[in-house]
Amino acid sequence: MMTATLFSFLLAIAVQHLQVPVLTDTDIAVATVTIPEGAAPEFKVTAKGLPCKALRNYAFKDGKLVINIDGSRIRKLDKPFRLKIKAKGYQIDESGAICHRLARKVRSWGDDGVTAYRIPGLVTTREGTLVACYDIRRRSAGDLQGDIDVGVSRSTDGGLSWEPMTVAMDMGHWGGLPQDQNGIGDPCIVLDEVTGDLLLFAAWIHGKPGKAAWWSAGNGFEPSDTPQLMMSRSTDDGISWSVPENLTRQIKRPEWLFTFQGPGLGITMADGTLVVPFQHQEPDRTPAAGIMYSTDRGLSWHVHEYAKINTTESQVVEVEPGVLMLNMRDNRRTGRTVYTTRDLGHSWEVHPSDGKLVEPVCMASIIAVKAADNCLGRDILLFSNPADGRDRRNITVKLSYDGGLTWPNEVLLDEGYSWGYSCLTMVDRKTVGILYESSQAHMTFQSFKLKELK
Repeated sequence: MMTATLFSFLLAIAVQHLQVPVLTDTDIAVATVTIPEGAAPEFKVTAKGLPCKALRNYAFKDGKLVINIDGSRIRKLDKPFRLKIKAKGYQIDESGAICHRLARKVRSWGDDGVTAYRIPGLVTTREGTLVACYDIRRRSAGDLQGDIDVGVSRSTDGGLSWEPMTVAMDMGHWGGLPQDQNGIGDPCIVLDEVTGDLLLFAAWIHGKPGKAAWWSAGNGFEPSDTPQLMMSRSTDDGISWSVPENLTRQIKRPEWLFTFQGPGLGITMADGTLVVPFQHQEPDRTPAAGIMYSTDRGLSWHVHEYAKINTTESQVVEVEPGVLMLNMRDNRRTGRTVYTTRDLGHSWEVHPSDGKLVEPVCMASIIAVKAADNCLGRDILLFSNPADGRDRRNITVKLSYDGGLTWPNEVLLDEGYSWGYSCLTMVDRKTVGILYESSQAHMTFQSFKLKELK
């Protein structure tokens, strides 16, 4: 009775936890705190699940709890931690996801004097190296045309640290024109699982000053007329890259306009065929997504029919031997469009999951992981996108055990607003990695244990 009486006089402080990536060595607001009028509590915050003294400092600013994590003390990114908040004489009412997740900033505004980094791709090499690719948008955050190159970052410790950025694709002053008229970007990266080589694809725009490539692309084949599809190769685990090779005449039809890769990730099929998501504009500029493929280790490439009109920025997985699933951004705002092909894109069929994955019209990522390659011991699909029907927020990773028919389990990584593009990989058999455009940094890497999705 006495305990209840004392408790009734306690003032309640409401703490609404925010699920955003907690970047190391950066001040991050992780909760909204509402303090009763006239109250002046003294807070104590501890972090359960972090190494000793990893919580460098904390403060309450503008109604937010802001923390700073000492990155030098972090040895694992994939373990959530929990903040414990106390205020003497006050009751703490907490809501939201109590556990928070660490992340590494790979690239963000101002790094190396660059305005913006966009369009993530990520792959795990045969050596276990994480290789990330992205746009280096030097002068503005806008799309091509502009002063844009393709950057690469590598991590050899599972994403805990990242080597300095290298420029993998840069068309320089080709044709005597300045850098901002030779932009190259929207990269897609592929691991050739037969040779171990990495292939990097990007769209190059020549000329067209001040004009958006999406609206200025013409037909034909020449760089002065239409964007070019370029490919570079690395034979040393992503350390160095070959001079870009032009694939445009191999895959483009004369009447098509903008013709280029779907950004993110390509795959190697079970039979060794290399497959890259692909998109083009019809003569009326309506886009359509499909695939391009190579059966000779990337020496030659082929394209057949598109899956569905008015789709872009697709990703591809092999759901059973010889069967490819294309998961597409749909401009109709009807959720993700999903089709399959059994003949490398000669023909397509709508998949039962078509339209069931919600999205705000954005790029997404999907990967297939065989039972032998993951700790769950089952064939799975993993999918990431901003799981919101209107806004690019709530970056979420989902798991499917049944080839994409249902997605029963998920992990929320970032409920903030962002550009929202993402790319998934398996860091190892137990760990999922994701590079994405987060609410906290342009290129953010996070990882978590696959069993969290079990």
